[in-house]
Amino acid sequence: MSEQQPRAFTPAQERLGEVVVRAMSAANTWIFRASGGRLGNRFLRGAPVLLLTTVGARSAHRRTTPLIYLADGQDVVLVASKGGMSRHPAWYHNLMKNPEARVQIGAESRGMNARRATDAEKAELWPRLLEIYRDYEDYQARTDRNIPVMILSPIGARG
Repeated sequence: MSEQQPRAFTPAQERLGEVVVRAMSAANTWIFRASGGRLGNRFLRGAPVLLLTTVGARSAHRRTTPLIYLADGQDVVLVASKGGMSRHPAWYHNLMKNPEARVQIGAESRGMNARRATDAEKAELWPRLLEIYRDYEDYQARTDRNIPVMILSPIGARG
């Protein structure tokens, strides 16, 4: 973590941040799909990126989001950090309402079932998540919310 405690975002910073993240995510999704997952599959410092497709909690429309992930055996672990903003990301709400989703890693796409990690599971996974993307620590320090960690397992796998 940086030496100075990260500050919470102001409402104006969150509004601007949401616009920027939405535009960057749309571009990343387009590049990822157009290249069959060869481009857009890495984030800062090499963190791996997948495409998550969920069903909108309110709209029922399919939504695709590029996200950093941790491979844990056949499972995929995601962090609902939203950069440390005050509210959970839309994809998190979508998964909580409809846990069935698709992930695309490279050119491979597969159906998954999502669940929120328990506090004990989060504590066990958190150091590994920080290894792939250390900024999560600052994101958690920036917000009062307990940033959820989601575990996605292949459809049909034991849970």
